[in-house]
Amino acid sequence: MAAHRKTAHRKPKQRPFTGPAARTAATLALAGAATAAASGTPAGADPQLTSAQVKARVDRLYREAEVATEHYNGAKEQVTSAARAVEDLRDEAARRTQRLNASRDAIGALAAAQYRGGGLNPALQLALSSDPDEYLERASYVDRAADRQSSALRGIQGQIVGIAQLRARAGREIAALTSRRAELAEHRSTVHAKLADARKLLATLTASERAAYETSADAAHGTSLRAGRSASRSAVAAPRTRAAQAVAFAYSSLGKPYVWGATGPSAYDCSGLTQAAWRAAGVALPRTTYTQINAGTRVSRSQLAPGDLVFFYAGITHVGLYIGGGQMIHAPRPGAPIRIASISDMPFAGATRVG
Repeated sequence: MAAHRKTAHRKPKQRPFTGPAARTAATLALAGAATAAASGTPAGADPQLTSAQVKARVDRLYREAEVATEHYNGAKEQVTSAARAVEDLRDEAARRTQRLNASRDAIGALAAAQYRGGGLNPALQLALSSDPDEYLERASYVDRAADRQSSALRGIQGQIVGIAQLRARAGREIAALTSRRAELAEHRSTVHAKLADARKLLATLTASERAAYETSADAAHGTSLRAGRSASRSAVAAPRTRAAQAVAFAYSSLGKPYVWGATGPSAYDCSGLTQAAWRAAGVALPRTTYTQINAGTRVSRSQLAPGDLVFFYAGITHVGLYIGGGQMIHAPRPGAPIRIASISDMPFAGATRVG
C-alpha cells in the first residue's frame, strides 16, 4: 500500500517532442537563428542602423553637446564671478575686523585711563581742589572724554552690525557658488556623455564610411584655408576698423581645432572664437551664445555686414562671425576645424552688430 502511494505521487517524466511537434519546434528555432544571423543583431534587438542613420544621430549628438557646452560656459562664468565675490567679501570682512579690533583697543585704553583717574566723586574733588579753575578745566576734559567714549561705543556697535551683514552676504554667495559648481559638473558630464556616444556611433561605421562622413568637412576646410589666405590679406589691408580687426583675427584662426569650452589661443568653441575675435578688436563680449546675441544691436539677415555675429538654431546654441557674401567663419564641432561656411548650412536664428 505504501509503495502504491509513493508511485502515485511521483512526478511524471518530461518527454521530448517527437513526430510533427518536434519537427515544428526545430523549424521555428532554425528560422529564428537564421533571422538573427542575417540581421547581425541578437534576436529581439533593434535592427542595425544604416550609415546614414548613424551620421544623423552623430550630428544630433554634436548639436546636443554644443547646447550643453554653452550651458557649461555660462555656469563656469557664474562660478568665476561668485568665487571672486566670495573672496572680495572675505577680504572686506578681514579689513573691517581689523578696524574693529583697533577701535576696541582704543576704547579699552580710554576706559582704563578714566577708571584710574575717576576714583573720587566730582563734588569731593571740587572741595579738595586748591585751584577751582584747574578743576573746571579738568571737568570739561572729562565730559569731552565721555562724549568721545560714547561715540566710540556707537561706532563699535555699527562696525559689529556691518561685519555681521557682510558675513551673511558671504554665506549667501558661498551657497550660490556651491550651486553653480554643481551645475558646472552636471553640464560637464552631459558634454562628456554626448561626445562619448557620438564616438561609439562613429566606431560602428567602416573606415570608408567614417572618411565619407568627414569628407565634406575636410573639403570645406581646404577651401577655407585657400580663401582665408587671400581674404585675410585684404582684411588686414582694409581700414583698421574694429569689425575688420575681428574678421582678420577670425581668418588667422582658420584650421585651429574645435575644443568644447576653449577660448584660445590654440583651440576654440564657437562662442569662444567670436569672443576672442572681438576682444582682439578691443571689444569685450560675454561668454555664451545666448548672452552674445544681446551684446549689440540686432540686425536682419538682409542687413548683414562683415563682423556681425550670426546665430543658429532655436535655442541660440551656435554662433559664427559673418565675413560677407553669405559666409561666416565658425568653430563647427569636434573633429571639424575652424572654417568658412555658408550661413545657410544651419537654421538661422538672428544676428547682432557689435563694436
